[in-house]
Amino acid sequence: MKDANPHASAVLVFDGGCPFCRHFAELSELRSGIAGLEIRDGRADAELRRRLQQGGLHLRDGAFLIVGEQQLHGAAAIQWLCARMNPSASLLQLLAPLLASPARARRLYPLLLLARRVALGLGGLPADPDQLAPRPDAGA
Repeated sequence: MKDANPHASAVLVFDGGCPFCRHFAELSELRSGIAGLEIRDGRADAELRRRLQQGGLHLRDGAFLIVGEQQLHGAAAIQWLCARMNPSASLLQLLAPLLASPARARRLYPLLLLARRVALGLGGLPADPDQLAPRPDAGA
């Protein structure tokens, strides 16, 4: 995959229902050192999700990054961010070098998705924001 234009603006679309995703996204925007990085809560923005789904991007499958005309998903999106970070936050100082390698990002990203699914489940939210949350009394 060709590297995205490093001078293009970058938009990280994340799942605001997941506390881990939200914290990572907020730190990335505020303290990563990536100039002009914009974060968007895909769970809260149904119109954004609809537009992105038309291009084959689904928030249920993880975060994605739009850099110019290029769309990066999951491990590739996180790896792109981490490879460019000059973080001041201690969490990002730990994660950035760990996830900056494409191979490590691919190996570790499924664990991040699992943590996301667990956190969403504990919060009563579905992994797919376009699905209705299961009712607590369902199946009773």
